[in-house]
Amino acid sequence: MSENILHVENITMQFGGVVAVNNLTLDVGKGEIVALIGPNGAGKTTAFNVITGVYEPTNGRVDFQGQMMLQNHPTGKMAKAYKGENMGMYKHTMVKSPDAIAKLGIARTFQNIRLFSELTVLDNVLIAMHMRAKQNIFSATFRLNYKEEQRMRRAAMELLEIQNLQHLKDDIAGSLPYGIQRRLEIARALATEPKLLLLDEPAAGMNPQETQELTDFIVQIKDQYDLSIFMIEHHMDLVMQISDQIYVLDFGRLIAQGTPEEVSNDPRVIEAYLGVSEDAED
Repeated sequence: MSENILHVENITMQFGGVVAVNNLTLDVGKGEIVALIGPNGAGKTTAFNVITGVYEPTNGRVDFQGQMMLQNHPTGKMAKAYKGENMGMYKHTMVKSPDAIAKLGIARTFQNIRLFSELTVLDNVLIAMHMRAKQNIFSATFRLNYKEEQRMRRAAMELLEIQNLQHLKDDIAGSLPYGIQRRLEIARALATEPKLLLLDEPAAGMNPQETQELTDFIVQIKDQYDLSIFMIEHHMDLVMQISDQIYVLDFGRLIAQGTPEEVSNDPRVIEAYLGVSEDAED
């Protein structure tokens, strides 16, 4: 059994009287591809939003790389990220923003593409790289760290070349075809040097050929960048082909988990989900 890079324990997310996620517990093993599936409105994207700090959980905790990252307080506040070698040596740092969580090593894409649509392909990747830049605000403003800028440009071009986007580096991101924008969004996420990559509906809107190319690409980047991948996806061919584990949500509650074979043969999953359209939106 692989070491867990992500542990979600008893997460509940409530909006007024609506419970979007109900007592969810799941694990993503290091080096695994794990899928979260379920029908429209099942709470999948809400779970992603809790993990990445967009929402403060009503209850529960999230551990990342063996350290507590998020935990609610009795008042409903998000708690703390803990760093240290043992229980007696924790440093306490408040983690409230997606920005801070990204710096810990979690990156994501979104169901609705969120590129900087007026900027070039290259600039979209460079902006993400600045999170790891070895320079301060002063040196960046006055362009004092030329070597660091050049390093980031080389690294950005390498990312674009891996995705066969290098010839589009000067194109405006918003002018690109939909499938290319999806790949650029993944490149931008990789530019933050994550250990865990969350993909929210990466194959949405793609035709069968594009979906297969994306399937192969996800496996490629997992191996090339030593990633663990946690994804939401409605395309069952993609999910069943590459997932190590699958979790199934229905109305915010976990109804099944297991290997692709186990999940595909589970009567609860068949009844709740596997008969619905692949193109349903969460």
